[in-house]
Amino acid sequence: MNENSDMENTMQWYAMRDLKRRNAKLPAYKMFEGMGMECFTPMVQRLTVIKGKNEEEVVPFMQDLLFVKETRERLDLIVERTPTLQYRYKIGVRHTPIVVRNADMERFIKAVKSTNNPKYYSPDEITPDMRNRRILIIGGTLDGYTGTLVTTRGSKVKRLLVELPTLLAAAVEVQPEYIQLL
Repeated sequence: MNENSDMENTMQWYAMRDLKRRNAKLPAYKMFEGMGMECFTPMVQRLTVIKGKNEEEVVPFMQDLLFVKETRERLDLIVERTPTLQYRYKIGVRHTPIVVRNADMERFIKAVKSTNNPKYYSPDEITPDMRNRRILIIGGTLDGYTGTLVTTRGSKVKRLLVELPTLLAAAVEVQPEYIQLL
């Protein structure tokens, strides 16, 4: 058995694109959940006007970004029969889908779920000064996490920046007593 077929039969986190419109009845993340597949879509609360009233609604942070943990073989079949679903490919490498290491994805999901209000950033929104204060979290739900401290001027809230390089970053709230500067 060659290395390629081993990769196709291994459960991995694939970065995917959902090309459906924002108001689609069945976005890809709901389709995958309905199929019983592990799926993660970074969600945010947005204020929208529905029938003339302002209502809070939970929507994807980036409309076309989701992550699915599945075998390549099984995902290929779904992508073939779903015209609005695509793999996200590595830049400059033809036909090589972006795969996120299991440990990195699970770390990211745990961090995001540890807070009620994660702040998401696309790679181009991350500035060099957001990366300049390295920290280690000691204690709490994120014990052992390392990353950078993100502070917002005028806010007492401290946030840890957790990244999936080239794809997405999230700043999650951490209690000041758990922060150790590195």
